Amino acid sequence: MFKKILVANRGEIAVRVIRACKEMDITSVAIFSDADKTALHTSYADEAHYIGMAPANESYLKIEKIIEIAKRAKVDAIHPGYGFLAENAEFAKKCEENNLIFIGPTSKAIRLLGDKIASKKTMTKAGIPVIPGEKGKLKNNKEALEIAKKIGFPIMIKAAAGGGGKGMRVVRKKEELISSLKQARNEAESAFGNSAVFIEKFLESPRHIEFQILADNFGNVIHLGERECSVQRRHQKLIEESPSPIMTSDLRKKMGETAVRAAKASNYSNAGTVEFMVDENRNFYFLEVNTRLQVEHPVTELVTGIDIVKEQIRIASGEKLLIKQDDIKINGSSIECRISAEDPENNFVPSTGKITKILEPGGPGIRIESGVYEGFEVPIYYDPLIAKLLVWASTRKEAISRMKRALREYQIHGIKTTIPFHRLVMENEKFKNGDYNTTFIDNVLGKIKYKKKNYEIAAIAVVIKKRMKEMRILISDEKVESVSPWKLAARNSMLRKN
Repeated sequence: MFKKILVANRGEIAVRVIRACKEMDITSVAIFSDADKTALHTSYADEAHYIGMAPANESYLKIEKIIEIAKRAKVDAIHPGYGFLAENAEFAKKCEENNLIFIGPTSKAIRLLGDKIASKKTMTKAGIPVIPGEKGKLKNNKEALEIAKKIGFPIMIKAAAGGGGKGMRVVRKKEELISSLKQARNEAESAFGNSAVFIEKFLESPRHIEFQILADNFGNVIHLGERECSVQRRHQKLIEESPSPIMTSDLRKKMGETAVRAAKASNYSNAGTVEFMVDENRNFYFLEVNTRLQVEHPVTELVTGIDIVKEQIRIASGEKLLIKQDDIKINGSSIECRISAEDPENNFVPSTGKITKILEPGGPGIRIESGVYEGFEVPIYYDPLIAKLLVWASTRKEAISRMKRALREYQIHGIKTTIPFHRLVMENEKFKNGDYNTTFIDNVLGKIKYKKKNYEIAAIAVVIKKRMKEMRILISDEKVESVSPWKLAARNSMLRKN
């Protein structure tokens, strides 16, 4: 087992990995930029090393600098978390060349599966269903028009070298194709340093369901069940849950076996996620493999009882999987809400600044993974995700009720967050009934106006109602029923001053 691990990340995922290290008696090493000198992960780690200036390309994306720190700190391995360099084959290769264990798949597997075109070819060869489309990189606009005509509109343009919604465009008409291609190529070049794109059929109103896999270095592969990830905005997941509301034991068996087959076809090892699109008839198609830990991994941990980060570390250290497929049981229901520093009332624009106050929810079945604290300055340079709120309950209905309660308790002051958005989702009848897909936000919530002021008025009304009962003895000259709440509030204010 490793004695010392460097966590090449920041925020809540760095804290998550460091906690796993502490429980395994492994010394943890953090890195931090100028913007993160006082970040939570730096104080949690046993050691913290300065990596560079605030922009990610001058700090958390500096491969040579990270390797240099890792060697200087004499670590055994590097955990990349997610984002930044987690799916960077060059980074994994550099670790291999410097006798540092990369806690994840091999650089070869990352390179194969990171190329969406190559991975689709691999899956097709293995007999795994893929979304209809062209399996090669587009050469020019003329070829794109020919392929689009052959497949039929609507189509999806996708970046060959990455995911996360970058370099993706839905095209419904021939007239939109050329401009959409240009936009997708530019975005792909900016995000991944590779402008290559390809075309596939766009599935209308699908569900996005993924399977968590664990694979050791001895050919043993298992899946830990599914996560429903269909609540998305611009192809970015916002809420996840397990099990999926549409899942049956038969469908889980088929999709799980396919996910395992996909891992074996690519000689995969460590933790990973096989993602599928599922149409209205429950037909499923391979989408991609995320060669890293997922943001939503705790959803699976809550219903299986398996610590995925610890399993990653054990596998990377050369241990065999001790868990068998028959050992995996889905127990209860879990939901995750991603809490981001964004303003949902203003098109989810990032919200930065100092967090002046935090009140976190508690009680049975609540789990919070956070990278911030009261007084922390949320920087402008990184992903706006600041925390994850998770709940577990014995049934989905109870889990939704628990999440609603937790969201009411969760208060973050000083910045805008997505907490009001999540409240809205939990109250939505379609979500509560499990009747939703990837168009949910645009087609359902997109038509609803946020009523933050109403939330505030309701909260004030509750407080005033309580105070009315408390003040009965002080109001002897008027019937309580006839007193205006606003008049009472003013009188209470005067009494407090006196």
